[in-house]
Amino acid sequence: MRSARVLTGAVMASALAAGTLLLASPANAAPVNYVALGDSYSAGVGAGNYVGSSGSCERSYNSYPYLWASQNASGFTDVACSGATTSDVLNSQISALDASTTEVSITIGGNDAGFADTMTTCVLSGTSACLSAVDTAESFARSTLPGLLANTFSAIGNAAPNAHVVVLDYPHLYQVPGTCLFGISNTSRSAIDGAADVIDAVISSAAADAGFTFADVRGDFDAGHEICGSSDQWLHSTTIPTSESYHPTAAGQADAYLPEFSANA
Repeated sequence: MRSARVLTGAVMASALAAGTLLLASPANAAPVNYVALGDSYSAGVGAGNYVGSSGSCERSYNSYPYLWASQNASGFTDVACSGATTSDVLNSQISALDASTTEVSITIGGNDAGFADTMTTCVLSGTSACLSAVDTAESFARSTLPGLLANTFSAIGNAAPNAHVVVLDYPHLYQVPGTCLFGISNTSRSAIDGAADVIDAVISSAAADAGFTFADVRGDFDAGHEICGSSDQWLHSTTIPTSESYHPTAAGQADAYLPEFSANA
């Protein structure tokens, strides 16, 4: 599946213009104008083969939006960006949508809940501090994130009234217990996975309220592909550069996110 979906960086780069890729439509098929929104999980941080013009957004040719567009879209615009929050989607990304947009994908909410800072605390400051940081992230997710997502999803629907929208969630990062002998405690790992469940539940509810399709990637990664997993790991642990830490690898994009998006697009 993976190799059949990937276009070379050179081919994609030659076709890319101002963030928009025009692709050939299948004969007699209605045009599919696809826009990818969201944060680093949509941009493909951690998957390598980055689009040179994307700068700090770190968009990858190996991301699920690029892989899906290469096979299915007649027009493709990728505005997903590392570090994006719901505010960034509203202020910097939603302008890519219009009445001609027919397909939209998005992952969003993790940065609003401060998940990156939570991971930093868990890695550097021990179990007690980790559990406190997880509690803070979960409290935000339950109390504040629903309203932020509702506003964002409403704006997407208004900007792209003819589009089918797929909202994807975040994986469990760790297999617990797993194969890792060192690093953070299993208590911290379980708490982090639990926080992902809380955030994903909020995202799922908001997507349903907006009339959008929700795609859950947790089962794909849970088959031994998390950090400390028993099979090939599709998530980075702590890495250099640190921006790739706790993000899907190219395999995670191609073999987890892509199938889930394809099944729901």
